[in-house]
Amino acid sequence: MQTSRRTLLQSTACGFGYLALQALCGQRSLAAEKSGQTTQTPPLPVRAKRVIFLCMSGGPSHLDTFDYKPQTGDKKHPGSVFAFRQHGESGLPISELLPETARHADDLCVLNGMHADTGIHAQSFLQLHTGDRLRERPSLGSWISYGLGSENENLPGFISLNTSKTSCYSSAFLPSIHNGTPIGVNGEPMSQATIQNVAGDHLPLSAKRRQLDFVQMMNREHAAQHPGDGKLDSVIQTMELGFRMQAEAPGLLDLSQESQRTLERYRVGQQKESVGTCRVTDFGRQCLLARRFAEAGVRFIELNHGSWDQHKNHRRDLAANCEATDAPIAALLDDLKDRGLLDDTLVVWGGEFGRPGLIPEDGKDETGHNARGFTFWLAGGGVKSGYVHGQTDATGAQAVEGKVHFRDLHATILHLLGLPANELTWWHAGRDHRLTGPEGGQVVHEVIQ
Repeated sequence: MQTSRRTLLQSTACGFGYLALQALCGQRSLAAEKSGQTTQTPPLPVRAKRVIFLCMSGGPSHLDTFDYKPQTGDKKHPGSVFAFRQHGESGLPISELLPETARHADDLCVLNGMHADTGIHAQSFLQLHTGDRLRERPSLGSWISYGLGSENENLPGFISLNTSKTSCYSSAFLPSIHNGTPIGVNGEPMSQATIQNVAGDHLPLSAKRRQLDFVQMMNREHAAQHPGDGKLDSVIQTMELGFRMQAEAPGLLDLSQESQRTLERYRVGQQKESVGTCRVTDFGRQCLLARRFAEAGVRFIELNHGSWDQHKNHRRDLAANCEATDAPIAALLDDLKDRGLLDDTLVVWGGEFGRPGLIPEDGKDETGHNARGFTFWLAGGGVKSGYVHGQTDATGAQAVEGKVHFRDLHATILHLLGLPANELTWWHAGRDHRLTGPEGGQVVHEVIQ
């Protein structure tokens, strides 16, 4: 009985190849030479070689973390409800909720003039990741992988930790080799993290290699009948990458060789039970894995800590989230500095929007959504340190100076990586597309060293 190519792929031990081939479609690439994982030479000066994105899903309150708005005068108005202190030589004001992060005040570049198009969670979160709030488009990490390739041929260029929102790590119409590799999902302890279709020891590596060689021979014959199909070429490369990852990725996920002191600094496994809306995630493990992946040459690493959507019990839940993330982030920055990685690693912190301020004296403890003004911070990777760019008005309601849209943030990140933000494009559906959208993004040169 004849065996079809699809049946063979489904039945072999190289099941990851079948999963990758499910993405096949008839797109012709006008830039096929850039669809692989080989390292690209950036056309602009390179200040950062990689990005670690600390995504605070749900909208952290800027007024109670990094944008201090004191209550002044007789008129009561919304503002910061937690105490702030100035830190470091820069005197950067940081909330009492973040004492460990505050040790790095002189490393931070705070953007207090952020703004977005909508206060709807799903749409703003998608725009933060892809530049588009309505349609699925390639993620920021996918664009970076496409533009730069990988520093390690045995690992993907883009890894996403602890997220179930596939649209936010999708390569969409870019070749599938640039898709984010997910590790863990919301609500799953990172101690159980695996990379799908990579783990498994049911066959020796040599046997898997022979199976894949046979499958790839058929793939190349199939590709020869469709010359110029960049998507097909990319999937063939994805299968090769999946095989190589079996040797390297499991070791990176194994923290047993880390010292007890390191695990304690990152608070690995020390997260408390959920408080209110705050779900338990081992954010310390995510931060430690991010350091290991950065050392190994992964271009873009996204970490996710959810539950910042604090409407009621704002003070309690915000304090719980800050406690869960503060020490791990500080430990990550410590290690990046000590290992000489912070200079060429851009660390980005923020969420999809901010929150309106509270009036301390009125006893209320409820907040909403605020996309008109909020805060991100950057560190390393060629940005100014101990520096504040932009500001909101007296109540933190809207950005009034140094305004930075998500498009501008994306443009700045790409620029720091040596990529021309508004010229990095991909032909799809009859026109060129780019991360910064039809409007384009403005590089925020004021924050660059």
